[in-house]
Amino acid sequence: MTVHFHATASPEACPALVLNADFRPLSYYPLSLWSWQDAIKAVFLDRVNIVSNYDKAVRSPSFEMLLPSVVSLKTYIKPSRHPAFTRFNVFLRDRFSCQYCGSRQDLTFDHVTPRSKGGMTTWENVVAACSSCNLRKSDRLPGEARMWPAHKPYQPTVNDLHQNGRLFPPNYLHDSWMDYLYWDSELEP
Repeated sequence: MTVHFHATASPEACPALVLNADFRPLSYYPLSLWSWQDAIKAVFLDRVNIVSNYDKAVRSPSFEMLLPSVVSLKTYIKPSRHPAFTRFNVFLRDRFSCQYCGSRQDLTFDHVTPRSKGGMTTWENVVAACSSCNLRKSDRLPGEARMWPAHKPYQPTVNDLHQNGRLFPPNYLHDSWMDYLYWDSELEP
């Protein structure tokens, strides 16, 4: 089937927010989004329910469909309790700031106990650090360098990362997504 998109807008500007079967986003950061093609394919394969649509449609000679802006999975996916140990997730846990000086520029990561002194590359020993602090600390222990992390490194839960991810929303949030992104946030009086 050949699908034509209405000429007034690009389909790439219409991603679909993907919710789990309990109507929570699969992920907050990065936000769980599918391209319009993947969303429509999932609809046709009967894997999702359409929760909300854009005002834009795709058409073929015999078919027309509004593009989904929010879809929910029909089958619940149990979220992992512990996120993968990745550079990005370390930065997210540490809120994209150097744990020694607070800078948000030129981030890398630092072993609190250097590997040369037996430190491991684990959640409990790695923190976000700017390049200059990392160079200044070098392969010394915090006491030797007189540099201590602002927060003790720890293994975050998926919920910890979701909470931190909410502090860094993506550049584009469609109005139809708002009811599903922050529904468990505290309400203003």
